[in-house]
Amino acid sequence: MLKEFRAFIARGNVLDLAVAVIIGAAFGKIVTSLTDDIIMPVIGKIAGDLDFSGMFIRLGAIPEGYAGSLSSYADLKKAGVPLFGYGAFLTQVVNFLIVAFIIFLLVRTVNKAIRAMEHEKAAGTAPPAAEPADVILLREIRDELRSRGADPAATRLPLDGQ
Repeated sequence: MLKEFRAFIARGNVLDLAVAVIIGAAFGKIVTSLTDDIIMPVIGKIAGDLDFSGMFIRLGAIPEGYAGSLSSYADLKKAGVPLFGYGAFLTQVVNFLIVAFIIFLLVRTVNKAIRAMEHEKAAGTAPPAAEPADVILLREIRDELRSRGADPAATRLPLDGQ
């Protein structure tokens, strides 16, 4: 079973998947930062200084002894107050759309490159043009004369640059 597991891990697809997961996790952090720190503040500014990540509706009571801000989504959530965090959800939707669009561009570019490589490969492996029938016939005549033992000098035909 250990050998089978080792063979499974050593396959290229599993290693490619592992690399993709690691790169995807790092890429996810970049997109989260892009969304939280660049895009959403711009959208918020355009919408009138709104901070989407802090938009919520409180669904339950605030616990006794709570001393934090009543308008802080993070503080209320940490205190265990049930919240409907539509701002955080909106931020995640924008995150998803950015990641999906970037992956679309990446797949589109790779598909174009693969098609171009296949086109070049197909163009490079085109069969040579067929020889004219008269050249083929003259070659056959020459070969037949040679096989009969005729004098090569007497049967020299202007073929193949001879």
